[in-house]
Amino acid sequence: MIEIEVKGYANDEIFERVRESFEMIRREYHEDTYFQHPCRDFSETDEALRIRIRRFNGHFEAFITYKGPKIDPDSKTRKEIEVPISDPDKHTEILTSLGFREVLTVEKVREKYYVDKGIVIALDEVEGLGKFVEIEALAEDEKSVVETVERLKEILRELGVKRFERRSYLELLLEGR
Repeated sequence: MIEIEVKGYANDEIFERVRESFEMIRREYHEDTYFQHPCRDFSETDEALRIRIRRFNGHFEAFITYKGPKIDPDSKTRKEIEVPISDPDKHTEILTSLGFREVLTVEKVREKYYVDKGIVIALDEVEGLGKFVEIEALAEDEKSVVETVERLKEILRELGVKRFERRSYLELLLEGR
């Protein structure tokens, strides 16, 4: 599956426009722990491996996610493989036993909103970074990426987004250290 994602810097006004314009799906709390491969540098290959713990409405979910290199110059579009896991601590133990090392944990509060069939907007308040708005869609292949990226960017522009960001929260946090 290809995740087509566009992210922009946000403020209170943009958050309010999203809240007024779209139907809320839910509010979530994320802890994303990123890992470094023992034999190749993910910062050079533009890949990511993380364990996400997601809490919402009294529920707990966890996933291990691989993100491939970005495939579009204007967005964060990339191949994504995500698998639910039941015990993130044991999965972390497996990864570290195999030589992976924890890089950083990104913590955020995310509000998810339904935009249209297959399109979701997220309002993110990222610890140490501030407010962002992300919009994403999924595609089976790369054929529709350029067209979809433009559609997603236009929705964000209409909401008042002026600055887009292609780097991940992990990259932004590491650069800010």
